[in-house]
Amino acid sequence: MTMTIKKMGLISAVALASFLFSESVMAAGSISGKATFVFPGGKKPGRKKIQMAADPVCASKHTEPALSEVVVVDDAGGLQNVFVHLSKGVKGTFAMPDGPATLDQRGCVYVPHVLGVRAGQDIVVLNSDGTLHNIHPKPSVNDEFNLAMPKFLKKKTVSFAKAETMVPVKCDVHPWMQSYVGVLDHPFFSVSAENGSFTLKDVPAGTYTVQAWHERLGSLTQEVTVKDGEAAAASFSFAIPSK
Repeated sequence: MTMTIKKMGLISAVALASFLFSESVMAAGSISGKATFVFPGGKKPGRKKIQMAADPVCASKHTEPALSEVVVVDDAGGLQNVFVHLSKGVKGTFAMPDGPATLDQRGCVYVPHVLGVRAGQDIVVLNSDGTLHNIHPKPSVNDEFNLAMPKFLKKKTVSFAKAETMVPVKCDVHPWMQSYVGVLDHPFFSVSAENGSFTLKDVPAGTYTVQAWHERLGSLTQEVTVKDGEAAAASFSFAIPSK
């Protein structure tokens, strides 16, 4: 009987802990919104064609001209490739992701153009093109490296040890290739989708500074208060910076 009671007590304790854990996860809130771009003169900006003729292998990867990803806007003004993250107010430590992030060299462009990772998280760099590439980050906080990837080297794993936003990444072989990596010590970040939307998930209750970064249009910030189990809103409207 004593053993049965002890077992029941253990089961109850485990069940209670599981319940409390699930409640804490469910109680976390979120921050959702949209990044937009105010068209100069009301005219949607076009995307420049990338000239790849210098490398026939690169040119052969595209049936239509590849287009610049510096400013990508939909018809409603939604701005893609904005890195949105909590820049102030985050407390505590957080578990690392289960697996690595991926940065592909595909069609002689970096995919994705903007990537978010955790400090210390593995980044699997792929070479899907069958031509020489190299990945050359230019960090200001982390260690710089220059990794050659000949056509026979299809995969390499790298990482950034310290938080840093943003790390520009380029290919010295193909000067049009550019991407950016946001390295954070917490999981509350997102990259805006084709329509400019973003969501930061499982954010603990509290007041935070949310920063939205764009490579050409600069950074915007907004203070947001998150309540347990609720979705907070944050929206960012970018314009061409004044000279």
